[in-house]
Amino acid sequence: MASAFGEHLRVSVYGESHGNGIGALVEGLPAGFPVDTDALMQFMQRRQGGNNALSTSRKEPDIPEFVSGVTEGRTNGFPLCITIKNTNTRSGDYSELRDKPRPSHADYPAFVKWGGMADMRGGGHFSGRLTAPVCAAGGIAKQILASKNIFVGAHIARIAGIADEAFPLQPDAALFDEIAAKAFPVISDAAGEKMQAAILDARSAGDSVGGVITCCVTGMPAGLGDPMFDGMENRLARVLFGIPAVKGVEFGDGFALADMRGSAANDPYCVDAAGNIATKTNRNGGILGGITTGMPIVFSAAIKPTPSIAAKQDTVSLSAMQPAELEIHGRHDPCITQRAVPVIEAAAALVMLDMLLSRTEDHI
Repeated sequence: MASAFGEHLRVSVYGESHGNGIGALVEGLPAGFPVDTDALMQFMQRRQGGNNALSTSRKEPDIPEFVSGVTEGRTNGFPLCITIKNTNTRSGDYSELRDKPRPSHADYPAFVKWGGMADMRGGGHFSGRLTAPVCAAGGIAKQILASKNIFVGAHIARIAGIADEAFPLQPDAALFDEIAAKAFPVISDAAGEKMQAAILDARSAGDSVGGVITCCVTGMPAGLGDPMFDGMENRLARVLFGIPAVKGVEFGDGFALADMRGSAANDPYCVDAAGNIATKTNRNGGILGGITTGMPIVFSAAIKPTPSIAAKQDTVSLSAMQPAELEIHGRHDPCITQRAVPVIEAAAALVMLDMLLSRTEDHI
């Protein structure tokens, strides 16, 4: 099993939720880039979700330690090894799950695949905890991209059927920063308040809700990617589906395009104020034939409701091979969508940087 992705920029993720620690090995980073550790920690903290009823009560500092790959604050060109300690585990909360798999969680298929030997405490290698090293690696990738005037931002597009405003056709870095600075990352605070009320309502019922995150990348040049099986969509989708709870990905208007006529779905070309080829709309999300068009790259990821809920659920006893009832205890999010926003940004940043390195081989 290899939890890795990327070509010129190769990222491998290791660890389990309740093991000694988690981390990532990043190969292919350009040498000499100064890592802003304060900005990286601010980015990492966005994933933690804040100390409120909207997220899990499990809190850890998530301080990334650079074991190798950074010398005197700059990348040195060698593999970057990042480790993050697990300091707040309560494995006893998961003892019952060894015999009673959670509905819609990886407990049962993992039990079958590894013959009951997988460490599934806290979700094991399937846990959202493993997105912390992805954020650490992706946070550095975001800094490198920003130095090239390429910016990555995301917001909660929808939770429990409640929609946020959409990104404008050409969002700027200031908008991304404004959203990132919020405790609840939406464009419309009014919509965000309604979403938060829906999350709390689900929590009070011992239940959970899902959502949709929309991400946008600006500044990527046209002509990156390949047709058919190695295009921009393919590379993004592979990494996005590696994020726990992602069950759907669409680019631009995605599935809505299926209900349109071509005259409405097409993005007419024009010449913008700077004299560049652009499109008047961006329904295809800045990618055609797997290749970037120069317009903002826009995609959305669907996040399913958290499977670990307090309400009683039907399952089976693996030892007795008979129906059983499961009531989950422990610390779980009633909605993980808000915490997944920086994770989606990190994944996108890593794919974008890999694409740029693939184009220029050794340097960007």
